[in-house]
Amino acid sequence: MLWEDALLDAQKVTKLNPSSHVGYQLSHSALHGAQRYDEAIEAFTIMLSKLDNAPEVQIRDLRQQYVRPSEAEDAIRRAVWIELSNAPLRLLNTSTGLLCDRAAQLNFFKTSPQYKELLSSITKRSDLEMARIKDVVAMHFRCVLLSHRWEETEVLLHHIQNTDVRELKGLGGITKLQSFCKIARDAGYLWAWMDTCCIDKTNNAELGESVQSMFVWYRHSALTIVYLSDVPPSSQSGALASSVWNERGWTFQEFVAPKVVRFYQNDWSLYRNDHTPNHKESPAIMKELEDATGIDAQALISFNPGTRDPRQKLQWASKRVTTVQEDAAYSLFGIFDVHLPVIYGERKQSALGRLLQDLVSRSGDITCLDWVGQSSEFNSCLPADIISYATPPYSLPSLSEDEIQTAVSSLRNTVPVDSASKMYNLLENMNAPLFANCRLRLPCIAFQVTEVKRKRAAHSTYGVKADGLQNLLISTDETLIQFSRTKPIQQTFFLVRPWDRRLLGLPDFSEQLAFANEGESVGDWSESESELDDTDESSSDSPGEEELSIDSEAHSRSLRLMVHLGQAFSALLVAQQHVGEYKRVASDIYIIAQMKHPASIDITNIKTLDIL
Repeated sequence: MLWEDALLDAQKVTKLNPSSHVGYQLSHSALHGAQRYDEAIEAFTIMLSKLDNAPEVQIRDLRQQYVRPSEAEDAIRRAVWIELSNAPLRLLNTSTGLLCDRAAQLNFFKTSPQYKELLSSITKRSDLEMARIKDVVAMHFRCVLLSHRWEETEVLLHHIQNTDVRELKGLGGITKLQSFCKIARDAGYLWAWMDTCCIDKTNNAELGESVQSMFVWYRHSALTIVYLSDVPPSSQSGALASSVWNERGWTFQEFVAPKVVRFYQNDWSLYRNDHTPNHKESPAIMKELEDATGIDAQALISFNPGTRDPRQKLQWASKRVTTVQEDAAYSLFGIFDVHLPVIYGERKQSALGRLLQDLVSRSGDITCLDWVGQSSEFNSCLPADIISYATPPYSLPSLSEDEIQTAVSSLRNTVPVDSASKMYNLLENMNAPLFANCRLRLPCIAFQVTEVKRKRAAHSTYGVKADGLQNLLISTDETLIQFSRTKPIQQTFFLVRPWDRRLLGLPDFSEQLAFANEGESVGDWSESESELDDTDESSSDSPGEEELSIDSEAHSRSLRLMVHLGQAFSALLVAQQHVGEYKRVASDIYIIAQMKHPASIDITNIKTLDIL
């Protein structure tokens, strides 16, 4: 009633002065308040024309603060495309049951009361920048994604195109799709997505884009529903941990990516009757998942994609299986935030090899070389199967600071300063690993093998001797040529320690925030002339003492490195192929090598090997 009275008053003002913009401005406000948005926009458009044609300059100047509805439409459209850039290409409309591409999604939004209200409310130029545009768009396009195990028959894209999915019958998997959409709709979400039917798998470009974007889609979902088809409502605590859902390759990222997740049993009731809005905040459920996956609950909750700690992420994924062999690698693209071509048909070793090659190249992290099993045809330093990462890597022995200092003191009397410094400088300036075109250039410390002898008790076990290392055993399915110093062969073998720059003990600046981010300015770090002068004077008094201090510190740093290098390490056995080219000999267990003495390393041991 209030808005009707306001509209009558506005009409009276318009009747008194039809050429004035004031009556139409009042009409717009009244119609907007009455939720008659189409009429409000029409009144506002007329108001703008009145301002444009006003005889008074002052009145015409008022026009500058207003925007046309077409400008408001452009601003909303931009916000929509930004929002949809993180959403799947096709979405199911839970209110109509129709599958919509992005154009259809936008058109549906434009017919909604939310859109019309927003368009009617954007009148001034300052309104174009208001956060409310983003908020309204984000609320409308909130999307629910499904994580599930594919069954033998599923609803596919061609089954639901131009069809109301609510009316479909007799299709395998249709009950799952309809139940999912109903759960999403009842929870107040307009849009839903299911991988079986919302991707055109016959279109290689779309399929590739979907694989690349999957992690981002789940990360930006308003809710991810996990459907446990093998968990009945009568299940006891722990059923989630034994669900086959935990064994699938794609479900790894489908759980760690989203911020809000809810688990449903096979009758679409909430798992354990847990009505927590977000099951990632349920201690009992997260404990089950931690036990089932071996992944710390906090890591599951606040997972960050990227190339940091690649070996650990590979171990987490190592026992998961995929129906399509290449998906063992493709399902990890989002986990590592890598963007590589999707080439179904290339075979598993090629797909995994390209992923691991990219990880080593981008991160310089050589822990991806820590595995046991069979070598890949892609490159011998990489495994043929991701299961090779299931065995945790060998952990370097941890030394206390007292032990390090004792060892340093012992070396100080036996290792020449120049020798230690040369080794340190050489290692400090080693390039990062370079992995391209299936060839690895690996900076390392290489110890030449002097003897390989098969042990009689075990056909696949060999005793190995190498210069500077204690004798050790190697277990491998490969047949090695036996040799010794007295019975040499032309082929060269090395036991290799891949160079790890972390042993230098230098800070990792990539982990530190820039000073600017901490609110410090250049002025905070400036020094006055008097301060600089004082520094110069004090340093000129005793240059010899300062140089001695620097030399002593550098020598201690070099000796600390030698102490760390003297600890046991996980080695690779490589065999020469052609001049300057090597192949890794895969082993069944980690090769743990130990130097005879920290001073056993010579600068001639420091090499960069080309490994095929």
